[in-house]
Amino acid sequence: MQFEHQIIGTPSQVISCFCINKRKKKTYTIKMQREETLQLFARRSVSLKKFIVFFLWFITGPECTTGSASRLLTVQTGGSVIIPCYYDRKYTKHKKYWCFDAYAAYNYCNILAYANETKGRVSVTDHPDQSFFTVTMRNLQNKDTGDYWCAVEIEGIFQVDETEQLHLTVQSAPDVSVVSSSVSGHEGGNVSVQCFYSSGYQNKLKQWCRYKDQSCYTVGRTDTSQNPSVQISDDGRRSFTVLMTGLRLSDSGWFFCSVGGWQVPVQLTVTGKTHSLIKSTWVSCSGKRLK
Repeated sequence: MQFEHQIIGTPSQVISCFCINKRKKKTYTIKMQREETLQLFARRSVSLKKFIVFFLWFITGPECTTGSASRLLTVQTGGSVIIPCYYDRKYTKHKKYWCFDAYAAYNYCNILAYANETKGRVSVTDHPDQSFFTVTMRNLQNKDTGDYWCAVEIEGIFQVDETEQLHLTVQSAPDVSVVSSSVSGHEGGNVSVQCFYSSGYQNKLKQWCRYKDQSCYTVGRTDTSQNPSVQISDDGRRSFTVLMTGLRLSDSGWFFCSVGGWQVPVQLTVTGKTHSLIKSTWVSCSGKRLK
């Protein structure tokens, strides 16, 4: 098993020990209150560090379930992306943050922004009523390619933050793309999304999926398990189209086009029906206005 660790902290902060399991591509953060551990480090620095390394090895073993498999996203150079990060409702009041693998000597995680703040080209917005937060990254460049983590901070000694890993690739010509990452429609109406892919993905699996429950609709499948209100077809010219009919308010949310494992997020907003009231005014033959 291969893993790397780093112990970091400042006098006014907690001491954090961060580990990345390279084989399983998962991230773990162990935090200890600094005031509770300074003396231990002073007296038993070597022993404590050995314990931490052993603990990290233990939690990154085969039975560990924290974190999840990596998502693969692709974005055009100079473009922007909005990434949804879902979390359990019990973490509504916890801190959330967006983290980047800096590929430094110890592969430490560089926190780019916490929820409801903007730093540089990154903004993080929490939506606690819907149990997710969004990350907006602007003016993406090739150097932004790498591994990132959606993370929920778990307070307490030796507690492990909840994380979800994804890999972002910035390309001049993305393998998967959409015209717009945001579409809208009215309740009862229809909406269509066109997903483009490069020539090398002609024979790859193509899907339209919902982030929240990971339900997917697949090109070429005709079995009854697929919702008839969602139609997905490949035109054979490096794009497939998703048509959603009879929209409901509950259809609002985040989806993604997926081709060969690569994803592009798309936000769908469904608005309620509007009823127009027509006011009539009657006028008598003499020109007198009547109620």
